[in-house]
Amino acid sequence: MPKNSHADKRSRDARIKSSAGRWRRWVIVILIAGAIVVAALHWGDVKKFAELTSKAEPGWLAGALLLQFTTYLSLSAQWWLVLKRAGSGRPILELLPLTVTKLFADQVVPTAGVSGNVLLIDRMKAIGVPREHAVAAVILAIIAYYFSYALGTVIAVAMLWIRGQLSLWLVGIAALLLAVAAAIPSAALWLSNKGENILPDWLRRRDSVREMFELMGDAPRELVRDTRLVFRLSALNFIVFAADAATLLLCLFALGQRAPFDAAFVAFTMAAIVTLLSAIPLGLGSFEATSIGMLRLMGVPFEAALSATLLYRGFTLWLPLGLGAVLTRRTLRK
Repeated sequence: MPKNSHADKRSRDARIKSSAGRWRRWVIVILIAGAIVVAALHWGDVKKFAELTSKAEPGWLAGALLLQFTTYLSLSAQWWLVLKRAGSGRPILELLPLTVTKLFADQVVPTAGVSGNVLLIDRMKAIGVPREHAVAAVILAIIAYYFSYALGTVIAVAMLWIRGQLSLWLVGIAALLLAVAAAIPSAALWLSNKGENILPDWLRRRDSVREMFELMGDAPRELVRDTRLVFRLSALNFIVFAADAATLLLCLFALGQRAPFDAAFVAFTMAAIVTLLSAIPLGLGSFEATSIGMLRLMGVPFEAALSATLLYRGFTLWLPLGLGAVLTRRTLRK
């Protein structure tokens, strides 16, 4: 590499590091404040979750908790695989807190995963991962995330069709998700290939925008275009998808309501799609309404559908929100 390229890279690294130092503390403070506000506004949901757990069968609750831990482990395994392939491997248990922190940021700030990914890159750099490898991990995770969502959507539509419950509006929602699932990974790959070169001059003069696109362009191309790696990451993400649906099913069991797996899978999938497309903070309201509606469509009584959805949200929303707030606060202290 020419000497001037090395100098440019060092200058860019110093500029990005300085910029990161300015915004890092404020981002973490905003995340913690946002979590406190959300918890305060929805304290009734937290109390309802506690009430439901006291009445539910503990064996099924333990199973649901184990499934949620499996989701954290599967997501951490994604970072572990990418970093190992890049030559900067880290122990999976060291990456586990990063996963919880990312989920926390994604929930508090509804930006289709952007907020969590920004925080993830920062935390990976803090544990010694080269920036370009951290960016590659994020790009690959985005691709795998939407591929797994697309697969889950196709399976859910097939289940609805077999049940004779497929309607035009459900097909429309599924088609919109599939369009998003194709567009975002394509955009991520395109940005990683072009970097800052696609920016017009007036945007290139804005340091924050230019630095973001420079980061995207830093990801090793051979890594983000590794088809076998993308397939493995998508499989891990689909495990998360299936485990979340199984958690909803176990919540029904814990409340004494028996239901087939396809009822929980369809309800979770459609609720997750609506939450993703609506960009409502934490999916509050949109997830619950869609989940209850789809469980009713699949034959689950209303009261059981309502209670199971609230119980499920306790495991997948309030639990990581609490853990994420603690870990993020610890990061702020450091």
